Amino acid sequence: MNENQNIYNRIYNMVRLVPPGKVSTYGQIAELVGRCTARMVGYAMAGLKRGTAPDVPWQRVINAQGKISVHGDGIGNAIQRVMLEQEGVEFDEKGRVDFIRFGWPGPDEPY
Repeated sequence: MNENQNIYNRIYNMVRLVPPGKVSTYGQIAELVGRCTARMVGYAMAGLKRGTAPDVPWQRVINAQGKISVHGDGIGNAIQRVMLEQEGVEFDEKGRVDFIRFGWPGPDEPY
């Protein structure tokens, strides 16, 4: 397994810990995983093709502004928002999530 695959697997394992109704940021996941950047987390999330890892809740990772990051075709943005809303996550009039209400504090145990 090459280094990127190992980091991606660590990223996916961390994202799996984010519970329904909560969100994390690319930067938070990167910090928790260690030795990677928010951009790498974004690439890892983008690398999840539909159906390839259905147990990774990619929709729960948003940007540090509390917004959904733009996806290539724009359709992914709408899908992500709907998925989060179905979990009870609310957006304000500017399309932001309140991290105090919906932010994930991190894993219960050190990773």
